[in-house]
Amino acid sequence: MFRRRNKPGWGSRVREFIWPRRGWRRACSYFLHRVKRLPGSPYSIAAGLACGAAVSFTPFIGLHFFFAALIAWLIGGNLFASVLGTAIGNPWTFPFIWAFIYRIGTWILGWEVGHALPEELSIAYIFEEPRAILLPMFLGSFPTSIIVWVACFWPVRKIVANYQKMRSRRRERRRREIIMATENKE
Repeated sequence: MFRRRNKPGWGSRVREFIWPRRGWRRACSYFLHRVKRLPGSPYSIAAGLACGAAVSFTPFIGLHFFFAALIAWLIGGNLFASVLGTAIGNPWTFPFIWAFIYRIGTWILGWEVGHALPEELSIAYIFEEPRAILLPMFLGSFPTSIIVWVACFWPVRKIVANYQKMRSRRRERRRREIIMATENKE
């Protein structure tokens, strides 16, 4: 019923992911509406989304969905909201996130930024010397993730609670209107 006649190809789906046809504002607006309409309490939705956002500030690409869902499940958060929350970490934000958590980690370790890094950084070097890059990123991700969790949880909880209240009032008003209309017909 709500399917497209002509399914988009692989290339157009990738292009749409990278740059939405109708713009980023609409994509973000749709994302926010999707979060507000999730089933569950404001706490569970906000906790799930905050878990996803917090986990996206870790260097564990490929495991973000798993860790976000696991943490959300442990604290009673919405699992689908946790998956949506991981969208904060995406190909555009990862370089900034990684640079930030690396700097925080080197500060925690007391290292100089760029400590023991080669002139040209490569994937091979990261796997050969994980302590030089992954250790600071791992340590820097803890305080950052906690701050991101708190910064996401409270506003989302308030937004979802207000939306659910408004939606229930609207439904109640419509229900009363229908009852009054049927009573007037009799």
